[in-house]
Amino acid sequence: MLLIPAIDLKDGMCVRLKQGDMDQTTVFADNPAEQARAWVDQGARRLHLVDLNGAFAGKPKNEEAIRAILKEVGGEIDVQLGGGIRDMDTIERYLDLGLRYIIIGTAAVRDPGFLRDACTAFGGSIIVGLDAKDGKVATDGWSKLTGHDVADLAKKYEDYGVDSIIYTDIGRDGMLAGINIEATVKLARASSIPVIASGGLNNLDDIRALCGVEHEGVEGVICGRSIYTGSLDFAEGQKLADEWEGA
Repeated sequence: MLLIPAIDLKDGMCVRLKQGDMDQTTVFADNPAEQARAWVDQGARRLHLVDLNGAFAGKPKNEEAIRAILKEVGGEIDVQLGGGIRDMDTIERYLDLGLRYIIIGTAAVRDPGFLRDACTAFGGSIIVGLDAKDGKVATDGWSKLTGHDVADLAKKYEDYGVDSIIYTDIGRDGMLAGINIEATVKLARASSIPVIASGGLNNLDDIRALCGVEHEGVEGVICGRSIYTGSLDFAEGQKLADEWEGA
């Protein structure tokens, strides 16, 4: 089980939101590259970056901060990025900068053909971000709720060549309310694509619960507010996951 620290970027700073609300912002670091270094030094094997401004604008907005992070840790660790990535040129540019994975969210829901083309052109580097509330997918920085069922979309993407799906329960994100294990497992069972859990991670009990369903196809979890507030010690959590034997 891979624990993936999140660095959410807003106006060049590392922040956390509550339930995706840009008006409920907590700034945790004004130097995202230094924050990235801190997580790598604590044993992170992958980083999860989100361009929050980009997600709402529909185009990249925090490229300077992303470049700084890649300059600091890009040669040591895999880095994935989502938020406002909706065309092939942007994907290519970011991969050329040194990102390992590109997360496609809104564009994957609105234009499955684009997702298929991206997977074909950049095989092994495309992750789909499915953000949902009560099983229905949200887009545009979670500001619009669609009628699409999460599991149905996952099945649709099976033959595209998607590396994995990041599933976020937006009702829990930033709330430290615990991962929605039931919904995450349901999605993992719905398709053969590995699932990365997101939204609500709070403490070691959540890590234990996730490790207990890893065999269902849940391969990792995004760590956000919990590791910034201290409710979860990142290094301790990854150690627990690495040593997990189902006991």
